[in-house]
Amino acid sequence: MRESVAEIRDRLGDQAEMVCRHYLPAGRREGNYWLVGDIHNTPGRSMYVRLTGGTETLSGKWTDAATGEFGDLFDIIESRCGLSSFGEILREARRFLSLPPPEDLSDNLRPTKSATNSPDSARRLIKASQPMIGSLAEVYLRGRDITHLAGLSALRYHPRCFHRPDGSDKVETWPALIAAVTELSGQITGAHRTWLTRDGSGKAPLGEPRKAMGSLLGNGVRFGMQGEVLAAGEGIETVLSVRQALPHIPLLAALSSGHLGAILFPPGLRRLYVLRDNDPAGNAAVARLCRRAEQVGIEVIVLMPRQGDFNDDLRQMGEQALRASLRSQLLIKDRAA
Repeated sequence: MRESVAEIRDRLGDQAEMVCRHYLPAGRREGNYWLVGDIHNTPGRSMYVRLTGGTETLSGKWTDAATGEFGDLFDIIESRCGLSSFGEILREARRFLSLPPPEDLSDNLRPTKSATNSPDSARRLIKASQPMIGSLAEVYLRGRDITHLAGLSALRYHPRCFHRPDGSDKVETWPALIAAVTELSGQITGAHRTWLTRDGSGKAPLGEPRKAMGSLLGNGVRFGMQGEVLAAGEGIETVLSVRQALPHIPLLAALSSGHLGAILFPPGLRRLYVLRDNDPAGNAAVARLCRRAEQVGIEVIVLMPRQGDFNDDLRQMGEQALRASLRSQLLIKDRAA
């Protein structure tokens, strides 16, 4: 007899505590839950797995309070055994349940679940994060001489944000500056993470201290109300440095040179200021963005920093000198505004 996926899931749920003791031995039972640090079996209490109580369908469901991620016992088996297909997960589940292997297991049987890198995961991460003011994220930005921090609703803070190097099973937690990526309507489509040192003095000593998740193409991190004028650049710190000097201009951080070239234009946009980094990497992206804007009748002005980027200008020249440099590059009709 071949058991269905639902039957195997139910059998695992019936033995949820034994599943947790086997695959998450660093945790412990408290009441109707198994508590552990995360799905990777880190000691702690952030992740809780429902063992019994309520409806039977809840047994084995888990939530990580630190990240907002959730799932079932299949996910725990997948993570702890390093499996790459749902067929392998089912085989391991059947082995744990002492069931004979079926003749065939398809990788396409898995019930629908939000991917770890999906917009839903990004929204859960943002929901699980905290206000930035008073956090290490504020310490980090002030260390970059970015001090005008009021009204930055797109920025949040997470004290224990997961970081997994590409191709590695090792997971660490670091404090992180979290930025909400939104589409033109304001709907959150992604999140950007900048992992920080334990004291907020800089970026964490990781191979990739910045990563984005979710749907990014055409979208960005937005500061200010969009209107007829918009300034767009790559990095969050670059854009915030321009906001420090020109606080009333709407801004967008595209998060990379490739995404800068593909941003979608808000309805009614008449003039686009492109914040150029002083390096060759963004040349093609800036040229593509300018070409796209001009094709739809949007006036384009490229703003150039004196140093490597506008945060370098802010830190080396100071706010007043940066403001003077930027104002000299604006159209006369925008200088007063």
